[in-house]
Amino acid sequence: MLTDQNLIQFRHTLHQHPELSDQETATAQRIKTIFLSFKPDEVLEGIGGNGLAFCFNGQASGPTTLIRCELDALPIQEINDLPYRSVCDGVSHKCGHDGHMAIITALGSYLAENRPQLGQVICLFQPAEETGAGAVNMVRDSQFQQLKPDYCFALHNLPGKPLGTVYCKPGAFNCASRGMIIRLKGKTSHAAHPEDGISPALAMSNIIQQLNQLPQQQEKGQMTGFNLVTVVYAHLGEIAFGTAPGEATVMATLRTSTNEAMNQLIEQATTLVQHQAEHHKLSFSLEWDDVFRASVNSERGYQIVKNACDITNTPLVTPDKGFRWSEDFGIFTDVAEGAMFALGAGDTSPQLHNPDYDFPDELIPVGFKLFRVIVEGINGVENADR
Repeated sequence: MLTDQNLIQFRHTLHQHPELSDQETATAQRIKTIFLSFKPDEVLEGIGGNGLAFCFNGQASGPTTLIRCELDALPIQEINDLPYRSVCDGVSHKCGHDGHMAIITALGSYLAENRPQLGQVICLFQPAEETGAGAVNMVRDSQFQQLKPDYCFALHNLPGKPLGTVYCKPGAFNCASRGMIIRLKGKTSHAAHPEDGISPALAMSNIIQQLNQLPQQQEKGQMTGFNLVTVVYAHLGEIAFGTAPGEATVMATLRTSTNEAMNQLIEQATTLVQHQAEHHKLSFSLEWDDVFRASVNSERGYQIVKNACDITNTPLVTPDKGFRWSEDFGIFTDVAEGAMFALGAGDTSPQLHNPDYDFPDELIPVGFKLFRVIVEGINGVENADR
């Protein structure tokens, strides 16, 4: 079995060679090479892109447990002066996926020597989590559909929380979110005669203002929970003082604590844009990007994580509300029972997606032990010895 130092070194290698979403070919190859040494019973590759699944079979029939992590990095320039600093300009592991991969690699190393007694355990490496497309593409892939997991679990490190403390709750664990792209089209005119054109300026201003007000309207209605609209980009016309604008673009992120609330927020935002466009005699189009469903933990999944914390003496916090950030693991909990949990990365750690963030190596054995106990509880393992 790999030692803690082996795993740390492997994490540092992954950190040095990050790859963006849907470009994780070298990362997948590194994972495949090390997992082949564990002699899994089945290897599936190219799932939903660069996704990988390594299956460890038990001697008797039983449930299938899937443990998932992510392959991709972010388009962020690293500013840390580390011996294992990213060698890829403008790309770095600033969400901790390198650490998550090291944790699942530790589990694979353990399963190589301790096969499940019942059913099957799958170590799954997912591409394109950062864009929200990876989980959807994997689940739709015919290779994934033959796996048919009964349970699924994942973790995500969480800066700003005590190192090694688990955060998990039943129900909505993190938010649904999606990017909304609004394009307005009118007609340019001479700036001296704006009345001869159709400017989208006022409609654009109203849309920005009213989008920000939608969450308050949601809370006054039947939908409860956390709702937020964040305008992230706006562009009007061109840099030409002699021309009144004819086109505008507004981009916003919609975020809700439940999938049901997201559906309502989409409908309200669409109606808002349609009304403004019609009122100002504009044509419009809507596009959606970075779509994430809310991750919903089952009660059973939460209890399994709680039990693993009890057995490993890992501190557990059960928050009243889920987290604002989004994660596409909810696609997996739509098809199998399970849970995602957060693992504190330290009170003073830089936040996720910050250029000075780095995954704490101390979390590798913590995450591994939790997944090990989860697998032992569901599938049993040969020669289990904590």
